[in-house]
Amino acid sequence: MKSKVTPFLWFDNNAEEAMNFYVSVFGDAEVVQVTRNGEAMPGEEGSVMVATFRLGDQEIMALNGGPQFKFTEAISLFIECETQEEVDHFWNALSEGGRTDQCGWLKDRFGLSWQVVPRILMELMSDDDPVKANNVAQAMLQMTKINIDELEAAHKGAKGPPCRLELARSPRWLYHGSSVTSTRIHDL
Repeated sequence: MKSKVTPFLWFDNNAEEAMNFYVSVFGDAEVVQVTRNGEAMPGEEGSVMVATFRLGDQEIMALNGGPQFKFTEAISLFIECETQEEVDHFWNALSEGGRTDQCGWLKDRFGLSWQVVPRILMELMSDDDPVKANNVAQAMLQMTKINIDELEAAHKGAKGPPCRLELARSPRWLYHGSSVTSTRIHDL
């Protein structure tokens, strides 16, 4: 059954290139439909106006809308991975020509933000033992690409009194000039 919600991505003039790239990165993916500009349409004749492609079970639409709007980190596509090999595959493919950020975030060469995250991260961070969960969160905050072995080691190495994770404004991490939260640990 097709989802009622479909991400709609606005590209300047490279929607087709982006779509073909994303389809090549995901094993279970395909181009669904392409509408090209005709003689009376606003774009260059024969170029893609709008296209639909599928990554796994998710359809995504892409528009060549011009330079008015750019992607920001305010929206990202989240890839839940089962293995480190899967994390490595998506991380390496999508970050090529783009930019990597902390905690499994990257921006691809088209400016679209992605989160490449192993499923086990949320499981470990949801542990009933707050020390173990906090150790995993602290390990993750030190990573760019998420490493499952390091997460599991942090989870197993839990020692000390219970802690709580507190977010604080910090100029240490900057995304395009705006400050992003960093963490402080406090004993309970």
